[in-house]
Amino acid sequence: MIGIIGYGRFGRLAARYLSKDNPVLVCGRRESPQEDMPEGVRRASFHDVCSQRVVIPCMPISSFRDVLATAAPLMRPDALVADVCSVKEKPVLWMKEALPQTVSILGTHPMFGPDSASSGLEGMKIALCRVRIDDNRYGKIVAYLRRTGLTVIETSPEEHDRQIAVSLALTHFIGRSLAAFGARELAIDTEGYKRLLHILGVVEHDTPQLFADMHRFNPYAKAAREAFMRAMAKVESDLNP
Repeated sequence: MIGIIGYGRFGRLAARYLSKDNPVLVCGRRESPQEDMPEGVRRASFHDVCSQRVVIPCMPISSFRDVLATAAPLMRPDALVADVCSVKEKPVLWMKEALPQTVSILGTHPMFGPDSASSGLEGMKIALCRVRIDDNRYGKIVAYLRRTGLTVIETSPEEHDRQIAVSLALTHFIGRSLAAFGARELAIDTEGYKRLLHILGVVEHDTPQLFADMHRFNPYAKAAREAFMRAMAKVESDLNP
């Protein structure tokens, strides 16, 4: 059985797909009616969710450390904790600090969300950072993820955060900037402009908290933003010699 802490947009998505193969218990800050949950998903207390063999915390990165500290004493000795944070170095460090040595740790970043994965997981990517987990358990997880259609990328927390600072955090920075600029559909447009609006569409359903957290907790995000802004300033300068 799998326990999911947090039943927001991503927690709901994870529960929907995982419940196809495993019973799932969920808890969250807001109570969701049982009848609104997919088959195989059941509401439970925080204590019961934390006592499952596999525990998946699904909450904002800024809340992760405090929730983990509360959950850790409730976990069984042979539990596996797999986070889904969009940064990896700090969450992995926090899990290593908070969880007993007998508890397995797997850092994951599903690189999809409720919008992009609404119709299926085929071809979507998930990054895995193997922290503390035996070969047999890890191999079964990788095989399961691949059977669902996911492309598994095995990486280190540092390499993940370096690349995601550009591929995710910078993309969201550009999308938020387009929103602040007031970008909208135009009758006279180009394919390039439509692609810009696509970036805006990708980020507009994500919360401001997610945007702030992916920049605040990724140690490489600020450098990526600053390099991008310098490049923009150089292009602007070249237009006005």
